Formats: sequence, C-alpha cells, structure tokens
Amino acid sequence: MDLKDKQSLQSLNSKVVLITGSSIGIGAAIAEEFAKEGSQVVITYNSNKEKAEKVKQNCERLGAAKTLIIQLDVTRNESIKAAVKKVVEDLGKIDILVNNAGVFAEGTVEKTTFEGIENQVRVNVEGLIKMTHASLPYLKGAIVNIASRAGLVAYPPYSTYGATKWAVRGFSKSLAGETDLPVYIINPTGTATQMNDFEGDPPEKVARIVVDVVSGKIPAKSGDDVDVWKY
Repeated sequence: MDLKDKQSLQSLNSKVVLITGSSIGIGAAIAEEFAKEGSQVVITYNSNKEKAEKVKQNCERLGAAKTLIIQLDVTRNESIKAAVKKVVEDLGKIDILVNNAGVFAEGTVEKTTFEGIENQVRVNVEGLIKMTHASLPYLKGAIVNIASRAGLVAYPPYSTYGATKWAVRGFSKSLAGETDLPVYIINPTGTATQMNDFEGDPPEKVARIVVDVVSGKIPAKSGDDVDVWKY
C-alpha cells in the first residue's frame, strides 16, 4: 500500500506542519488545531510578525511540541526557498504542508486593476505551486491545499479569485497522480475572516476539518475535494 492510499498519518504528535499564511484567519486556526495534537507547528507570516508571535504563544499554550516562526512571501522565489531551508535545518523534515496563503480582490474583471489580478494569481496559484515544488523533496506525510467553494461554482463578480481557486483544484488533482503523498483539497465556503468581513463559518471549523482529514477521522483519498459546508 503506498502513501496516497492511506487515509491516516495516525498520530499527529510531533509531526512537522508547515502552514503558509498562518498569522491570521484560517491559517492561524489551522496552526492552533495542529498544536492541540502535539504537532511541531511552523507559523509563517508575510508582514505582521506581531500577530505571528501571538499565534505562536497560543500554539505553545495548546500543546505544540515545538513552534517556529518564519517570514514568508510566496510571491518571491528566494523567500520560498529560504523558508523551506529554515524548516529543514531547524526541524529536520516537513511532514505536512498546508498551502493556505491567499488573497482576494473584490470586483468584476473590468473593475479589477492589473495589480489586483496579478497579486491573486501570484499568491493563490503560483505561490502555492512553487511552495509545493520547494517542499516536495522533504515532505514525508501529506499536502493540504486550501481552495474554495468559488473553485467549484461561479461567483460573479469574483471571477479572478474564482479562477485561481479552480486552478488550485486542477493542480491538486493532477499532483495527486504525480506523487505518492496524499493530496487533499479543502473547500471552505464563506468564512469569518478579514477576507469575508468576518462573516460566515468560524475558521476553527475549517481548521478542524483539515486536521481530521489528515488524521483519517474524515475519510478522503488523494485528490479528493473535502467540502467544509457538508460537515
């Protein structure tokens, strides 16, 4: 039985979990849920180190085996490479990669600036793919990609954002056929984060589903969509 046929990493205790965009929102909640499992949690931030420090403190209080904070800009190749190198140097491996970092620009294509289009594509798609590429040589357990319900159905006037999430799902499903590691696609709907004006499902719900999928409490095969609103 190869890794992608397994539904569980069994215990998440001491597993090294690298989460992009984990100083706020869904990413912070994911870090804290893995901390409850006794994992070694790598918290990444782009610009707000203070919020990352707060997440680190929460993770330590919740039972994380170790915590590590790393500055990461997924639009910069050298930042991606340096972040992965730092994790491997400090913790020896990466068991679980959670590609969570994402941005959103409201408006139709006509009303979205070139900068807004470029930023969404670079963070949500290009950064996710490059982060996966850089991490793969060191990955031991699973890849979790945070997509969206907007990657399953059309949500005008958010066509650019939706396109990036359709791309995440397409990449993830193809990646599942390229690697023996299980690849899971998590599709939140509206979630109470800054991106959604703090309305919708609590980010802790999404985070718990991520942990339950990786641990096998929610059965899923590699390449499967896991739709948050069904739980």
